[in-house]
Amino acid sequence: MKNEKGFTLIEMMIVLLIISVLMLIAIPSITKNNEVSRKLGCEATINLVQGQVGAYEAELNKTPTIEDLFKDKYVDTVTCPDGSALVITNGVVSKQSQ
Repeated sequence: MKNEKGFTLIEMMIVLLIISVLMLIAIPSITKNNEVSRKLGCEATINLVQGQVGAYEAELNKTPTIEDLFKDKYVDTVTCPDGSALVITNGVVSKQSQ
């Protein structure tokens, strides 16, 4: 009988079982972190736009609308990463209620 080196079917099945268990543990954690990052991304976008509102007010001495900021290229986007629109009310940026 030849001395061939390689994996047996049982060894391959054990490796696949271990990989499957690791995936079952990792996937719920990844989806949870994805939701958290969307929420924090929206908060960061609101803070960024709020800063640009201050810059606009300092430069032009008036409170802008979202459209003014976008039109005058103070911001590149007027939505949160989750797709929610932003609004400016009395100089304060917030997520538009749906």
